[in-house]
Amino acid sequence: MMVLANDGISKEGVDKLNSAGFKTIVESIDQSEIINFINNNNIEVLLVRSATKVRKDLIDSCKNLKIIGRGGVGMDNIDVSYAKEKGIHVINTPAASSISVAELVFAHLFSCARSLHISNREMPLEGDKEFKTLKKNYAGGTELKGKTLGIVGFGRIGREVAKIGLGIGMNIIFYDLNNKKAQIEIDFFDGSSKNFELESSTFDNLLKESDFISLHVPAQKDYIIGNKEFSLMKKGSGIINAARGGVINEESLIKHIENKKIAFAALDTFENEPTPSIKILMNQKISMTPHIGAATKEAQKRIGVELAEQIISIYQS
Repeated sequence: MMVLANDGISKEGVDKLNSAGFKTIVESIDQSEIINFINNNNIEVLLVRSATKVRKDLIDSCKNLKIIGRGGVGMDNIDVSYAKEKGIHVINTPAASSISVAELVFAHLFSCARSLHISNREMPLEGDKEFKTLKKNYAGGTELKGKTLGIVGFGRIGREVAKIGLGIGMNIIFYDLNNKKAQIEIDFFDGSSKNFELESSTFDNLLKESDFISLHVPAQKDYIIGNKEFSLMKKGSGIINAARGGVINEESLIKHIENKKIAFAALDTFENEPTPSIKILMNQKISMTPHIGAATKEAQKRIGVELAEQIISIYQS
C-alpha cells in the first residue's frame, strides 16, 4: 500500500507505517502535478498539512484514494464531505498539536505584554547608543497574573490555553457555541492535579471584560472580529489569532491599533496567507509568526504516530 506524505510526516510516523507494510513517500509534489503523481504511483493514502489542497477535482481524478489524512486540526483545505460521499476515509489529528499551539499563544502573549517583539528589533540597532532611551520606552510592561483572558472557541486547544492561563493566575472566561460548562484539570509535575469548573460567557461580555482575547475557532465564511467587535473591547486590550486566517478583519485591526483601542495583536495565521498584507507585516504593534502553531518536534512526532495508527486501524478493520 502506497502512502504519499506530501507536506511531510515525522520519522516516527514513517517507521510505524513501514513496519505495518506500507511504503511511504515523503516528497513534496507541486499542486499542479499531484494528480498525475498519485495515479502513476498507485497512491492509496494521501497525507497533507495546510499547504496541499485536496479539492473535488483531485478526488474525482484519483480513483485509488482510500484515505485522506490531515496532520493537524483544521481541514478547510480538504473537501471533506465530498470525499466521504465518495467512500474515502478522512482523518486528522485534533489532539496532537494542542499543547504546542497553546504554548505559542503564551509565547506571543508574554512577548507582547512586555513589548519584547519590538525591543528585540530595536536593541540590535540602537542598543549601544540609545540604551537609556530604550529602557525608558519599554519600562511600561504589563503582568499577566490577575488579568482576564477571554478564549473564543473552547475545544482542545482552547482548553490547553485555559490551563496555562489558570496556572499563572489569570482569570479565564470563554465563549463556545457547543460548550456551556467545562471541567478543566491541570496536572502538575508531582502527579497532583487541580480541577476548575468554568461556565461559558456571552460573546459580547467576553469582548467587554477581557484584557486579552485568544481565538481558537475553525475557518469561517465571515469575520468574527471586525469593527463592531473591536469597538466592544477594552481600551488597551490585546488579541491573539493562532487559529485560522480570515477570522479577524485585518484592516479593522490596523485601524484600531492606530487609534490605540487595541494595544497589540499577535498573529500566527493571516488573511492572505502565504502572502500577508504589507501593512500587517510592517506594523510594530503586531507580533507575527509564519503559521507555526503545531510546528514543534513533540507535536510533529505525535501527529505522525497518530496518523499512522489511524491508517493501520482502517486497513485492519
